[in-house]
Amino acid sequence: MIFDDLRAIQSQYGYLPGEQLEAMSKRTQIPLYRIHGVADFYPHFHLKPPPKVSLRVCSDMSCHLRGAPALETGLKHRFQAMSASDVSIGVCSCLGQCDGAPAISINDHIYRGATPAQAEALVLTALGGSDLPHLPSQPNTTALASDPYPGAERYGALRRVIQTRDWDGVIAQLKASGLPGLGGAGFVTGMKWELVRKAPGPEKYVVCNADESEPGTIKDRFILENLPNLVIEGMILAGLVTGAHKGFLYIRHEYQAQEHILQSEIDRCYAEGLLGSGILGTDLVFELEIFVSPGGYICGEESALIEAIEGKRAEPRNKPPFPVISGVFNKPTALNNVETFANVPQILMNGVDWYKAQGQGGAAGLKFVGVSGDVRNPGIFEIPMGLPMSEVIYHHAGGIVDGKALKAFAPSGPSSGYLPASMVDVRLDFKSLAAAGSMLGSGAIVVCAEGRCMLDMALNAVTFFRNESCGKCVPCRMGSQKMVDILTGWTHGKGSRADMELIDELTDALKLTSICGLGQFAHAPLSSVLQHFRPEIEAHILQKQCPEGVCPMREERVL
Repeated sequence: MIFDDLRAIQSQYGYLPGEQLEAMSKRTQIPLYRIHGVADFYPHFHLKPPPKVSLRVCSDMSCHLRGAPALETGLKHRFQAMSASDVSIGVCSCLGQCDGAPAISINDHIYRGATPAQAEALVLTALGGSDLPHLPSQPNTTALASDPYPGAERYGALRRVIQTRDWDGVIAQLKASGLPGLGGAGFVTGMKWELVRKAPGPEKYVVCNADESEPGTIKDRFILENLPNLVIEGMILAGLVTGAHKGFLYIRHEYQAQEHILQSEIDRCYAEGLLGSGILGTDLVFELEIFVSPGGYICGEESALIEAIEGKRAEPRNKPPFPVISGVFNKPTALNNVETFANVPQILMNGVDWYKAQGQGGAAGLKFVGVSGDVRNPGIFEIPMGLPMSEVIYHHAGGIVDGKALKAFAPSGPSSGYLPASMVDVRLDFKSLAAAGSMLGSGAIVVCAEGRCMLDMALNAVTFFRNESCGKCVPCRMGSQKMVDILTGWTHGKGSRADMELIDELTDALKLTSICGLGQFAHAPLSSVLQHFRPEIEAHILQKQCPEGVCPMREERVL
């Protein structure tokens, strides 16, 4: 595997020396241009020697709201006298610690709730050559309704299905439950598994997408820590039902603690005969391995993720064909999100009626949501699907910080756009949020209190999409950059009415011609604030004023 070789070289040298890549090419017979193309694509590989200490402050939504800009500025000032070969201070995209914002990364070690003093101490520790401490996992201490095995033997659904071998019955139950894909798309799980099962050919795959990298998205991290057995059981069931003998659990690079938890659970399953050849003494086979992402938000797109598994640049494929027909190594593939797989054992153990009864307002099932931003109690919460947003923000997350009023919220990170406080009673389910002009997505709720500038928040979100564009298609690569340029101008008092027409054209081009969801939704943050906060945006353009006093208006800044 190309990534194993690259990681081994970088682990030894700290980067990827040219002569080592040439030796790798000769040893593996992989063309050097392809090795360079892959290594250059992913942010966690270095083609040049990195500084002794590389500190990156997460700059995206939740961290932006909780002090990241000031933290970065202060650290740059503190270490400005240091050589660039010793200390480098900059920003990075979401680190998956939105409930502990602001987050920082120091030499690939991630820390939550970072303060200037803590960050400075860690930099000095690294400069002194001492080992940096690891961020521990945060296990849940309360009972979860999603766990069908409280105090009982686990993997009960798998044991039952193996006894009956009623594969079609499993699909029928999943279809009857209506279990949607819970990574954002919402495609019916039972239908997806049925398509893979009916696809011709003996070679098929199961893939779990645990690469949640969109700002605000943290619920899979919680599930992987606290219910890893349900995710693995769901994947084994998917393999047996669809006829796949191999599975990949694709996890983001930054989730090292969760990777170790999962590997321990997988090892336990092999030891107990739940994985491998001859599952539970039968002729059934399913192998499972963890695939650690080389980095990049684009890897969360299903076809880009598949490209990465195949050792390529994670550039989205044109669709159709879809993964159920042509996925990993062009074979039928059942690809689902962490939360989707974790729901399967619940439904098979507790029944379809139980599953439907867990929701509210006509919605079915339980839902994990992450809440971050301007709330008193950020975190991950298990709620009934269909619960009003107001209950989540004011009851579970403790309300708005400092007694302030709610101004806006993003139901699912930047892709969902922002909704105003007047819509806070919207229910958290696919239909209700779609009717509100947004989406449930991955349940990444980011809250903005009064005093926040919505143009500033839109610029922050669009900048994320610009930064994470893979560059494969022109509309996304150029359109997202142009949108950032226009919004930056607005924050400096340089806008004009003519910009609005150009924004409309860019939005249509991104939606209609981008290959994947990144480009298709890059306009969403801006489109939503223009719809719900237009007077605030027009004040920047026409009056050259930021009503909240947040934007620099005349002061130059570099993005």
